[in-house]
Amino acid sequence: MFIQQPVKYAPLIILFLLTTGCASLPTTLSKAELKEPDTSHTHLRHYTETLAQQHPGQSGFLALPDGIDALAARLTIIDDAETSLNIQYYIWHDDEVGRALHYKLLQAADRGVIIHLLLDDLDTKGKDTILAMLNHHPNIEVRLFNPFPNRQARWLDFLSSGARLNHRMHNKAIIADRSVAIIGGRNIGNEYFNASIDVGFSDMDTIAIGPVAHEIENSFKLYWNSEWSYPLESVVTSIEISEASYQEFRQLSRGNWESAKQSKYSQALETHWREHFLTFDHSRINWGAWQLFYDLPEKIIAEKLEKKTHIAPNLLTLMDQAKTDLVIVSPYFVPGKEFTRYLVNKVESGTRVRILTNSLASNDVSLVHAGYRRYRKDLVKGGVELYEYKPKAKPTDQKVKHKWTGSSRASLHGKYLGFDKTHVFIGSFNLDGRSVALNTEIAVLFESEIYGKILSERFEEYLKTRAYFIQIDDNDDLVWVTEEKSQPARYNHEPETSGWTRFWNRFFSLVVPESQL
Repeated sequence: MFIQQPVKYAPLIILFLLTTGCASLPTTLSKAELKEPDTSHTHLRHYTETLAQQHPGQSGFLALPDGIDALAARLTIIDDAETSLNIQYYIWHDDEVGRALHYKLLQAADRGVIIHLLLDDLDTKGKDTILAMLNHHPNIEVRLFNPFPNRQARWLDFLSSGARLNHRMHNKAIIADRSVAIIGGRNIGNEYFNASIDVGFSDMDTIAIGPVAHEIENSFKLYWNSEWSYPLESVVTSIEISEASYQEFRQLSRGNWESAKQSKYSQALETHWREHFLTFDHSRINWGAWQLFYDLPEKIIAEKLEKKTHIAPNLLTLMDQAKTDLVIVSPYFVPGKEFTRYLVNKVESGTRVRILTNSLASNDVSLVHAGYRRYRKDLVKGGVELYEYKPKAKPTDQKVKHKWTGSSRASLHGKYLGFDKTHVFIGSFNLDGRSVALNTEIAVLFESEIYGKILSERFEEYLKTRAYFIQIDDNDDLVWVTEEKSQPARYNHEPETSGWTRFWNRFFSLVVPESQL
């Protein structure tokens, strides 16, 4: 009976697959290309150009290691925008932070700002109605990158188009009036801005002004105009919006904003905003030479790893130039045999190499840790200084001036590098196979002795209580060394994990293909 039942219902199963799996992307699209707005009259353009004139040929950068500051910065430039906001993200959660930014975008659109919102489609499941409501505003256009034609049964698309859908747009950028940009590691969601009580991501963004902002806008334009960018209405065709439902959405959005303003987090946010952005001190901006790196959209179909389409070969060239000091911060770190050998060779040639990545307990993608663990011993034996982030590390070390305590658990999410104490590289690029070959990314290299020295000279002190230093004992086994309650602590297995978790991670390290991590 159990064998006959599937046969009996086989025609129905086949019919279901045929009827639900026949959705496809439109082959002809009617979409306008992004045009450069006239920003000559805007406050942001005037302000940034006045500063840039004092630093010919350079661009200005202000790092945002603190999550609350990073959200305050975004809210500030959205409020200050007068002509355009171009926004590109991999993830945009439907949570307090995501809804708050939706409301601010609607406000900006109401005052005439033209908004282009480009989202990777992997994270939009269940959000089609919200996106359609935003797209309904005459000044907001939403596009999806590399979308799923089946909105309700995406797994069918993976069966039929898995190779295409395995490539995602991982870029994260927001540009206001072609004058001020923010790029880095943060997506949009509570955990990226220390607004979650569950987990907080230690992350890094940078405000970028001057010529680099124009270049970031140009990179956005390439993606917006690319053949893999689809207008929302060309993919989401089943949602009809009435004026009544739209007004209800607007009222709900305002209610979400008003409710959020009453929270302790909002009070903390206002404190940071008032201190750091209301009366902005431009002396905090670091000016210097810079270079923007971004994968071309064509990377998702590229068969070869080339400098003209991929960041990775260019990043390797930058590492080649590091002579004395190389600091790597990457939450997802799967070096592979060749790059492991490369880093060991750097050490042998006299370059100090230090790496911070997630521990098994703090990693939100445990499969990545399964790939990374294969190379730990070779790295440490080769002289690479390896640190793993703790799951209870605080995402900020700034003095608390408010009642918001933030999350109880931490995870590393920032992606940045330091070269010879003089240059810093910040962006969305992880040192793993996905960022190298599958996902598209963006990052900026800029000259800054201030940030370069901070990253290099405060590295060990900052991580003394926030991370485990990986060593090898006399038995050739890994040990995890740290400081807890002002006392040295040592672990013979991966701290704060169960034996079951460690068993499965070891198992997956034997079978998981690195190219997909």
